[in-house]
Amino acid sequence: MEKHLKVGIGTDAFPPTTDGISSVAQNYASLINNKLGEAVVITPKNPNQLDYKYNYKIFRYKSWWIPSKEGYSIGWPFKDELHQAIIDMNFDILHSHAPLATSYYFRRVTEKKKIPVVLTYHTKYEYDIDRRVPTKPAKEFAYHFLLNNINAADEVWVTSNGTSDSLRKIGYTGDYIVMPNGCDLPVMNVSEDDISMIKRKHNVPENMPILLYSGRMIWYKNIKLILDACAKIKNDGKQFKLIMVGFGADENAIKRYALKAGLKNDIIWTGKILDRQEIQGYYGISDILLFPSVFDTNGLVVREAAACATPSLLIRGSCAAEGITDGVTGFLCMESAHSIAATLEKIMDNKQLIKKVGKKAQTDIYISWDDAVKKAYDRYHTVIENFNSKNT
Repeated sequence: MEKHLKVGIGTDAFPPTTDGISSVAQNYASLINNKLGEAVVITPKNPNQLDYKYNYKIFRYKSWWIPSKEGYSIGWPFKDELHQAIIDMNFDILHSHAPLATSYYFRRVTEKKKIPVVLTYHTKYEYDIDRRVPTKPAKEFAYHFLLNNINAADEVWVTSNGTSDSLRKIGYTGDYIVMPNGCDLPVMNVSEDDISMIKRKHNVPENMPILLYSGRMIWYKNIKLILDACAKIKNDGKQFKLIMVGFGADENAIKRYALKAGLKNDIIWTGKILDRQEIQGYYGISDILLFPSVFDTNGLVVREAAACATPSLLIRGSCAAEGITDGVTGFLCMESAHSIAATLEKIMDNKQLIKKVGKKAQTDIYISWDDAVKKAYDRYHTVIENFNSKNT
């Protein structure tokens, strides 16, 4: 029988900060503690934290708090006593979910005591660096910082094969393995009663096609393409409702753009939803998830939609579209509003096809977090064995 492991789950984002990596960290910590071994979340302090709600240990280290809509803290892991605190917890392995402050923290820890480290590279950080970092020297520093953190890991994981392109742009030349994320929503068909209730809540007429976007309200998720495509199909005489679930830094600008596009009466804005059952209801009432992002490396929402037999419309060649067969387990189009609109006009009235593709997505592309975390946990043992053989 394999040894129960004590795992440090490192993440720069954890509730009350909500994003994809925050969700990943929660699922790893919860499932390891409940079924496999012991996990402790290691994350920066947040003035709004409510850690008592979790049935596992959360270790918060010093941070700088910058008030913003998304509520991120910037970790500041430079004090020696912080490094010793991790060492004293006697972890078998450390697993960082971002090559940022917490990964740097783990580097400082392993300078004092050798502990194997896994890094999962979840997102295309070059997007944020190129968009937000103003000067060339600052950009070069950011790339160098990320690369050093990635190279320091004993094993690098990615959530899709396409993510390796981003790793290479950062400058990483080493090996990696694909370790997909799972979905925390159960496979289910949302009941007709629940569907009717949500439709009544938002005054959605029966038989009205319902399109869905779920995720952060940030322009680089290609939300402009969604709005432009919807404006086009509206001008072509198509009726629909577009449900926008989520919040983010560009939310107000996105709403203004939608208004200018003439979509005032066609969009339902739900805002931030934390209740997973409520979110599942929105997947359940929707005909198609629109997710044209080429930024995301895995696209958790695609599997969440599949849990409810809702197919996704994705950009051909994107990481989110990896493993999707057009017209079989999802729908693929080019990265343009015209292509999205043309695909929607072709399929949105074909309820039979949409249901068929949604059911196939539910059976073929869905992966539970139970299965995903068990696969990762089994790999931890291999990482530890390789680490021990290299350091003896």
